[in-house]
Amino acid sequence: MASVNSLSASIQQRVADALGADPLLRRSDRADFQANGVLGLAKRNKANPRELAAQVVEALPAGDELIASVEVSGPGFLNITVADAAITRTLAARAADDRLGVPAKAAPGTTVIDYAQPNVAKEMHVGHLRSSVIGDALVKILEFEGETVIRRHHIGDWGTQFGMLIQYLVEHPHELDHGASEAGEEAGEASMSRLNRLYKASRTVFDADEEFKTRSRKRVVDLQAGDPETLAMWQRFVDESKIYFNSVYDKLDIEIRDEDVVGESGYNDMLVETCKLLEESGVAVRSNGALCVFFDDVKGKDGEPVPLIVQKADGGFGYAATDLSAIRDRTADLHADTLLYVVDSRQALHFKMVFETARRAGWLTNEVTALHIPFGTLLGKDGKPYKTRSGETFRLVDLLDEAVERAATVIREKSSELTDEEVADRAKEVGIGAIKYADLSTSLGRDYVFDLDRMVSLNGDTSVYLQYAYARIQSILRKAGDTKPAAHPELPLAPAERALGLLLDEFAETLAGVSETYEPHKLASYLYALASAYTTFYDQCPVLKAETPQLRENRLFLCDLTARTLRQGMSLLGIRTPERL
Repeated sequence: MASVNSLSASIQQRVADALGADPLLRRSDRADFQANGVLGLAKRNKANPRELAAQVVEALPAGDELIASVEVSGPGFLNITVADAAITRTLAARAADDRLGVPAKAAPGTTVIDYAQPNVAKEMHVGHLRSSVIGDALVKILEFEGETVIRRHHIGDWGTQFGMLIQYLVEHPHELDHGASEAGEEAGEASMSRLNRLYKASRTVFDADEEFKTRSRKRVVDLQAGDPETLAMWQRFVDESKIYFNSVYDKLDIEIRDEDVVGESGYNDMLVETCKLLEESGVAVRSNGALCVFFDDVKGKDGEPVPLIVQKADGGFGYAATDLSAIRDRTADLHADTLLYVVDSRQALHFKMVFETARRAGWLTNEVTALHIPFGTLLGKDGKPYKTRSGETFRLVDLLDEAVERAATVIREKSSELTDEEVADRAKEVGIGAIKYADLSTSLGRDYVFDLDRMVSLNGDTSVYLQYAYARIQSILRKAGDTKPAAHPELPLAPAERALGLLLDEFAETLAGVSETYEPHKLASYLYALASAYTTFYDQCPVLKAETPQLRENRLFLCDLTARTLRQGMSLLGIRTPERL
């Protein structure tokens, strides 16, 4: 189906034709829309704004089925009210489309999104939550818009610590043996338990035994040189960690595919060449033995330049070498025209220097956009980074389990007729949805307070409020029996119906804005506004007890389109919509 023109786009075109300029249309509390372009045009033409506005009103088509009325307000503002029939007809066109009238991109490109970056042989903590949730939402939104999206999970799977771990495993080969009965979540917990045990044991020996420390350092050299036995041991750590990662992401309801996991090791063969190219081109220079890139605007507190260190003086490679090699791969081999890095805001300076270095080297051209998508910190109620009562970093799995348990308590209180199995299923959808929504409804750069009591509340700006609105609509549609939703443009709309209809019409424009600025919180805000408008509609406009069959069908139509829009929007945020709550 062809894309559906929104009411605002249609009105903007009408007024632009009459005005001869962009009308600067926006939503207004004085009417449905307000056009402000008259003021600028009158000033340029040295005309009276109100007189020019009146001329525009006269130039609009007579008997227009789109615009019900236009009033001149203040110094030339146009307050525009849309015809009820136009609202219903536009919504009917959206309802007839599986995509709800959302057009696919006219010229889609290829975007690589770097997100969800856990570390091999280390437990995931709350700091891994935001990158995973935000990145997953951006993937879903951009793919829905028609973009080709390549996911990249840049896991920490390389470095000096593996020398210690591998050497210990060589000397204690059964430390990572699997239990025969493990599966799913239990397998993930068991894997992490083995990894933790091995890490602590190897660290104890490393700190106490100089000969073991020497063997471990030699093992690092073997790893970097590609020694087959060492690589095989390293692969065991990676495989064991993936079992754990998959169990956590399964709990978080985020898909992590093996082909998308390309960690630091994936660019190891490129590091020497990356450094050579930078040095030969003069982009990087040697300073005290290290290969560095300097910037005029990056200085320390002492006023001295702070360089990007690509290669250390001892020959080792830093994060910059890996990130620059990844850019080379993503632009030259994957042919990406957009690179997104969903990484916390503390890495802003690092990415600024990496992107500038890549541009100087010619790996990032004017045809490629590279953006750091920074996010703030998850805080406790005390306003400090979220930790356990003992002051330790909170395990991500514990956070997720607690959310599900809290959701189960709320569901049991509200829905006593559900079985234990149904409560457990709903609790996962509600609890995980609550965590995701709290994260995604926060603008990216802001910190936010993790408050489970508020997150699982049926009231306020929460995912549970949205899920409840969706479930309520499904209940109404079930109770409607043989009466089916049907649009009736001939019927006048009550104020609450108009408000709901106008919001439903904004879905496509909202998504376009989100995909342009990479800000999922704008979609979350829209969905909350939509659920709130539906609540008002539900309170003021009887559906099943509507006065006439036509009115009942039309209100069921508004219910159905609201539910479909909520479901689609929440799905793009990675949040499920239970049919019953």
